[in-house]
This record gives sequence, C-alpha cells and structure tokens, in this order.
Amino acid sequence: MRRANPLLRKLPPHFLTRRGFRFRTICSGRLGSAGATTTTKHLDIFTEQFEIGSRVITLETGKFARFANGAVVLTMENTNVLSTVASAKGDAVRDFLPLTVDYHEKQFAQGVIPTSFARREGPPKERELLCGRIIDRPIRPLFPPGFYHEVQVTASVLSSDGKHDPDVLAANATSAALMLSDIPWGGPIGVVRIGRICGKFIVNPTMDELKLSDLNLVYACTMDKTLMIDVQASEISEKDLEAGLRMAHPEAVKYIEPQIRLAAKAGKSKKEYKLSMLSDKTMDKVTNIAEEPIKAVFTDPTYGKFERGEALDNITQDVKRVLEEEGDEESLKVLSKAVDTVRKKVVRKRIIAEGHRVDGRQLDEVRPLYCEAGCISMLHGSALFSRGETQVFCTVTLGAPTDAQRLESVVGPPTKRFMLHYSFPPFCINEVGKHGGVNRREVGHGTLAEKSFLAVLPPKEDFPYTIRVNSEVMASDGSTSMATVCGGSMALMEAGIPVREHVAGVSVGLVSKLDPSTGKIEDYRILTDILGLEDHLGDIDFKIAGTRKGVTACQLDIKPAGIPLDIVCECLEPARKARLLILERMEQEISIPRNKNDNTSPRLATLKYNNDAIRRLIGPMGALKRKMEEETGARMSVGDGELTIVAKNQSVMDKILEKIDFVVGREIEVGGIYTGIVSNIKEYGAFVEFNGGQQGLLHISELSYEPVSRVSEVVSVGQKLSLMCIGQDVHGNIKLSLKATLSRPGRLKSNDVIEGSVTSAKETDGNASSVQEQNSASELSLGEAKSSTSQVPVILIRSAAECDEEEKSSTSNPSSKAPCVDNGVQLNRKSKSRPSQNANDSTPKSKSRKSQDVIDSSTSHSGPLPYTNAKKTKLSMQKESKSELQKQEEGEQEYKDKVSVTAKDVEVGTKVTAKIYQIRAHGLVLDLGGGVRGVYRFEENKSMDFKIGDEIPVVCSSFSSKGIPVLSLVDDK
Repeated sequence: MRRANPLLRKLPPHFLTRRGFRFRTICSGRLGSAGATTTTKHLDIFTEQFEIGSRVITLETGKFARFANGAVVLTMENTNVLSTVASAKGDAVRDFLPLTVDYHEKQFAQGVIPTSFARREGPPKERELLCGRIIDRPIRPLFPPGFYHEVQVTASVLSSDGKHDPDVLAANATSAALMLSDIPWGGPIGVVRIGRICGKFIVNPTMDELKLSDLNLVYACTMDKTLMIDVQASEISEKDLEAGLRMAHPEAVKYIEPQIRLAAKAGKSKKEYKLSMLSDKTMDKVTNIAEEPIKAVFTDPTYGKFERGEALDNITQDVKRVLEEEGDEESLKVLSKAVDTVRKKVVRKRIIAEGHRVDGRQLDEVRPLYCEAGCISMLHGSALFSRGETQVFCTVTLGAPTDAQRLESVVGPPTKRFMLHYSFPPFCINEVGKHGGVNRREVGHGTLAEKSFLAVLPPKEDFPYTIRVNSEVMASDGSTSMATVCGGSMALMEAGIPVREHVAGVSVGLVSKLDPSTGKIEDYRILTDILGLEDHLGDIDFKIAGTRKGVTACQLDIKPAGIPLDIVCECLEPARKARLLILERMEQEISIPRNKNDNTSPRLATLKYNNDAIRRLIGPMGALKRKMEEETGARMSVGDGELTIVAKNQSVMDKILEKIDFVVGREIEVGGIYTGIVSNIKEYGAFVEFNGGQQGLLHISELSYEPVSRVSEVVSVGQKLSLMCIGQDVHGNIKLSLKATLSRPGRLKSNDVIEGSVTSAKETDGNASSVQEQNSASELSLGEAKSSTSQVPVILIRSAAECDEEEKSSTSNPSSKAPCVDNGVQLNRKSKSRPSQNANDSTPKSKSRKSQDVIDSSTSHSGPLPYTNAKKTKLSMQKESKSELQKQEEGEQEYKDKVSVTAKDVEVGTKVTAKIYQIRAHGLVLDLGGGVRGVYRFEENKSMDFKIGDEIPVVCSSFSSKGIPVLSLVDDK
C-alpha cells in the first residue's frame, strides 16, 4: 500500500474537511482542488516511419497497452495492428520453450457486429490459427538456448480497410514489441509479402492484386539469414521462385533498421533470465555411457521406426540406472535432454562425415512408394498413399455450392468451395491420446496441402460444386503433409473431378556443421524425403509441392537462428527431382479423372428454372425443400435460376427428381413431342396426363386428318400417346395434337416424320422428350445468360376437373362473356391455372428430366457428373432438322399469318401481320404467330375501334424488360 502524504499526517483532522480547504477528493495522497481545472496526462509516444515498396509504414509505442512488457502498433494506410508480449516471472522448471502466439481478428475492425447468437466472437478461426503460425515460426528460433520461461504474444487487428492482409503486419509488430521488451531475443526480423503479376514482382501487394498474382510469397529473415518461407503459387518454376526469394530478402531487411531505432528510444534493458543449460560434467558422463550403443542403433538400417525407438529407450534406461547407482541427481533431472543431445551429435556427425542416413538410404533417395486409387468404392473418391512407413488415407466428398465454407475474416473471400482437412490421430504413432478439436499443427498441415491444389482445380464456372478432401494419417514417420498432397491428388482424380494434372510433394532436410569460433556453417548436407527422426535432429523442414510444370506451394521451418538463402535455394533442385519421381509412380496408378457411371457412385445435377418455380420448390421458409431432402437423402442448393442436386447414388437422384417434377411441374413448349397417358375422355376431346400430375387437352379435331365422330373410337383411357404441343388457349392451357405427329394420307409414313424430327415415345417413356433435356448440366452452357429457346412461351396444363367445372358453368350461364375458343368450349378466366403468356410474363421455366439423362452424356467430361458447355441445345437442333412436311403442316393452323415468325426471328424492325388476341385498357395483346405474343400500347387521342380476331400490320419497335416485343402500327400508305 502506498503511504499517505507526510504533510497530510501533520494537519489536524478538521482541516481535511471539504468545507475547510474546498478539497474535493483525497486519494492515495493526491490532492484535487474543487476550484482547480483538471490536468491532461501526457503520454510518452515514440514513432518510426519508413517506406516499403510504395507503402508508408509507421511503428508506434507508448499509446496502447502501456503495462505490457512490449507493445507496438504498426500502421499501413488504414490497417492498424497491435502486438504485445509478456513473460512469466519466476524460474522455469521445464525443458522446452512455452511460447504462445495468439492472433485475433475481431469484427469491430471492419465495422461489423458478429452474427452469432451471443453477438461475440467465438473460438479462434482457422485463419487466426494460421496467422498465429506465421508469427510463431520466425520468432521461435531466435530465443536463446536454455530460455524456458513462458512467453505470450498477442496480436490484435485494431482496424482493417480490407486492402492489406494484416498477418505480415502483425509479424513485424511482434518483432518490434520483442525488441522493446526485456525478454532476451536474437532479433529483430523483417517479414514481407511478394506477389507477381505478368512476370513483375510486387512488394506488399493488396488483396485485389493478389487475385491477379500467380505468386503469394511470405518471407521472413534476419539481416543475413532466412528464417521462414510460405508460398502459394500457380506452378511457378524453381528458377522464378528463387528470383522471388532473392528479391524478398532485401525488402524484408528494410523493416529491421526502424525497429532498432525505436528500441533505442523506448526499449527496456534486457533482463537476466536463468537459462537451463546442460553442464559439461553431465554431458561428458552421458556421452561416455550412451554414445557407442546409440551409434550401433543408428548404423543398423534394419531397424524400423518403433524398433529403433524401443532400442533408444532401452539405452536411456541403462544410463538412468548408472546415474542412480552413482547418486547423480543433477544429471537425472536432465537425463532425457542429455540423451537426445547425444543422439543428435551421433546422427549429424555420421551424415556429414560419411553421407549415410539412419535407414541406410542415399542422401537424395526417396523411400519406397505405394499408391492405390479407389480403395473404397462407395466413397465419392478415395486413395491410399504410402512412402516408406508414412501412410495416409485420403477421401473426396462432393457437395452443392451452398455447402461451401463461410469465412468471416477481415480480408479475403467470404466463402471457400475447396477444403482440405488433415487429421493426425494418436494411433498413427502408437500413442494413447484424446480425440478433440483440431490443433494448430493439423490446421497448418492441412492448409499447406490445400494450397497445393488450388492451381490445378477446375474453375468455378466449369465445376461449381463444393469439394472436401479429408486426409487421415494412418502411420507417421515424416512428411505426412506431403503424403497428403500425393494421396489427395489421386483421390481427386478417382472422384472424377477434372483437375488438370497430378500434384505431389516431398520434404527436404538439412544437416549442417558450424564453425565453433564464428558460428558460421562450414559444411552441410541436403537430405531428400526426410524421416521423422531426421526432421527432429536436423536443421530445417522444407516442404515443397507442385506439378511437373512447377511449384504450387512450399513451407520452410527452421530450427537454428537462420539459414543462408543460398543453401535454401539449393534445396529446390533435389526436391524437383524427387517430385518428378513420385509423380511418375502416381500416374502409373491413375493418370486421368475417372468417369464413374455405376449406380453406386454419387450423382450431381444442375437444373435451370425460373424464380417462380424455385420459390414453389423451396416452400414457405424452406420447409418443402427440407422435407424433400429428409425423405430422399439428397441435398439441394438453390441459386439464381439454378438448382443443384447432390445425391449419394442413382436411386436417390431418381427419387429427388421425381419429387421435383411433381412440385414444379412439367414445362411444355410449342412444337415439342411429349408422351402421356389418356386419363379422361369427353365429348369434345380427351385429357392426357403427363408425369407430375399435369394434364392437357387433346381436342377431337386434333385426333386425325380424317373426320372423327366419337373420341372413344380413336383413343381409350390408359392408352399411351405421343403428342405434339400446338399452342394454348386464352388462359395458357395446353392444346395437344395427335395428327400433328402423323403424316397426311398419301405422304411419308408417320414413323419417318417422327424419327427425323423428334425423339420417339419409346425413348421418352412417359417423360418429356429431348426438349426437356436442355436443362441438364451436361447440355447447358454456363457462360450463356439465356438458352436458344429462352423466348419460347411457357404453357401450364390444367386438370380435367377444372375443365369439367368450367363446362358446367358455361352450360348453366349461356350469356357468359368468356371467349369461345376451340369449337365452343368456354374457359373460365378465374381458373386456378396461371396464364403465362400475357404482356407481363413470357419468360419460360426450365424442365427437369430423368436423372439418367442428367448423368449420362457422350459429350461429357469424366467424373460423377458431365458438366460441359454445349454449343446448341437439342431443341434448337430439332428445329433446324424439321422436315419439309412438318413445315407444311405447321402452316395449316386455325388462322394463317401473312408472315410466319418465331421468338428467335423477332428483332427490332421486323414487320409482321398480327392478330388481335386481347383488348386491354391501355393497349392490345397481339398474336404474331408461332406462339409469340407482343404488346401494342394505345396512343393518346387514338380511336380504339379494334375487335378480337382482327389482323393488323405492325413492326417491332423495342422490347420490354422481360423480353416481350413492343409493337407499333405500320402506316398503310
């Protein structure tokens, strides 16, 4: 507790009252006069400003987090990152450095309230863990040997403009904070990001520039040595990668001088910490006992990983018994570390002096490989990959576009459609452990493998589905992340995903010998495809993945306090040679994406619908969509005018498509041939039902070219017919024709006409013919905004019950003003059937089809679903191939247009004689022929002496926002 001011203790108590001296407060011996003005505390703020590339960067300390051991705010334009460091007090009783690095991106940094229920940020996201690793990896090697005091680094994004990735800024701010603290540390370091656009390197690229860049390189270094490399690239060559590294080093060094100047102004004196060092006495004693037995184990290549580990454990127990007999308690406390140090010396000395590795391989030799694609047939894709005793099992799961992972980071895209999840269970190293959430190591290894594939994945336009690769490590003896790359590449091809080529990865290590007087490397050996033991006892772990063309991702972790860049660049060539060897073996197993068409394979389909149909399919609050998914097991993803379906197998796809057809209904187009079953017969015609419960009217006049007295003489209930849609009535109800599918007497046979123009009824089997197939993913061009039939009118079919009710109504009320169409059959305007051909609605809906048509196509890519861009739909090809006979029959309509047009023919300036279809308050609805409707708007002071059925000459002057022709009268003069 603070002592009271001595002056106050000498004053009598009544002098300390408010009324006596007008004192307002007395706190901790400080006085505040009621009449005096408050004073502002001045903060000692120190800043350093410098320029990297074209960006101005500011380091500031003294304003934020003043109680932290070290705190720095780094600013680049409108992005601010605060990094703080703190160390635990007291002696460290451990044999490792407990360094914790936490990176936080809270939503206030971009002016957003979290969308979670609690409106708070949850556990660290994957991106936060990865950014924490970017900070941890370069600073960890620079702590002095034997420094085992707990250190915590906390980096927080204070604000983000979305232009710059804060991860590199946080790493530099952490280096500056460590320089200001009293923690012993061998920095400072500089961290820089390098991009490349059109062959030109860019320093500190923005997020928009990174989208165009074929290189995303994060490089960390001290003044003369490399500490960390993290790369994502689009098959960049080793030569270009080396050029990027050599450019990055001098740019990163520019961060170092400002940190030194800031530390000189505001830094603390480094505190004397107790270092846990091994005594020479202990090392000599352990070396004398254990060196020869350890050397005997490491020179025997017949030992496997666990046999070697068991032999080394036995040696440790032998040393322990000797020390216990001697009563050397000091050496017993550090026994495991001392034995590990002896192992390290033995292995490194043998590699440097003799060039022999632990398992007897040559320095550049890759372990034996085993590859198997499709080891579990029921999965979308699977592969087993082994390299030596390292084994991974990779699977691929395909999903709808809505299955993409949602990201809530301050920079970058909002979603991720390709995910790779890496899992390292305890059994893979024969240990007992708890299966919990993912740790930083698993996230880091999975992300490295994920970045390796981004360069070879098909673009979203060609393959919009979500892809998840899962890697389960079955056995670990070094470089499981690179084994994940190899296994994942085979699994992607086995799943049928059109990846451009295989990706493989390999890990390269280094063993070096230092000059005791200068500390510089005087000799070294590069090791290809390192074991877990060589990773532990070596200097670096340089993971490099890529294709035959170049590198797609790499990651460098270093244990000593830096490695010269020349040695790092030298590691690229042996990694390339090993990668090519592995790729050759993988291509022997599977070289191209497989086409999986068996009934047990997953099925994917993308169908086109208009928004009205999609709304009906979803139902209120998505209830109908969820119900269909629960009943069938399929997954549906809804987009703008697009429905994507993911099914486990063919039977599930059939079920979901059947339900979709029932809800959305069959869409019929004029001129299409459809197969249906006669459901009801009336005096004036027959009602034909199609799949999905929809019905159309086959009028008695359309049964045959010969006169028909009774409908039942030609058709019967339950009979299957192949009919042509010839038009619609006032309310948009279907008109069908049987005779339109037949040839006139004395002309060609009906079979010739049908086979030459449309798909036969046998091929359709109760479903819409090839007209309907235009909506499948295998026949729609994703790049086209509209199909070639996008202006063909949509026709909805009413049921027979509705027509019966209208017939009764017309009989009881003969004075009804409903228009008389089709031989006197009156149709009620209040029918529940929605007219789709009016001045306000002419956009067609798409049609679904049998799932096997969706899946199987001779023009498709390999894979679970053919997904190609077709030049023309089958409907447009049918129209081009119509016979002359059909053209003559189409001309014999109920009324004949002077100029016959189609929706595709109507352009601005097209003249045509149109028939008045409807008269409205502000204009006319005109029938242009061929099922095409247009509108004519009345002009002011223009007489409206028009009658339904009159023919008038018009010209197309424009189109409405929905694509409906807007017409003007043609002057007869």
